[in-house]
Amino acid sequence: MNTTPASDPGASQPTRVQLSFEDQAALYGAYIPLFGEGGLFVATPREHRLGDAFELVLALPGESELLAVSGKVAWITPAHAPGGRPQGVGVAFAGDVASRALKARIEDILGATLASARPTQVF
Repeated sequence: MNTTPASDPGASQPTRVQLSFEDQAALYGAYIPLFGEGGLFVATPREHRLGDAFELVLALPGESELLAVSGKVAWITPAHAPGGRPQGVGVAFAGDVASRALKARIEDILGATLASARPTQVF
């Protein structure tokens, strides 16, 4: 997964990040189905707070179209987290029409992989 930050989290505007998932394994590692509306882990050394607004622009595996979704920080993994987990934030999708469609698309791509016991970047 490639991450490209595009704005300052200290600003009043949402933090905008572009994520490019090369393959299904990268998407599985970042997806957070625990969030009711779905969400993604964004590895970042920047400090964020719960509730901070994000705008994610995504390139899903095998697809050329970029998809945009808004959300808020609902999970924080601090620097030097146990188990060697990367520092970053879990962004829960907003729950609007666009994010529900994205959640369905991600879960379609992941298919049976969602039931895997393989660790992700969050768990």
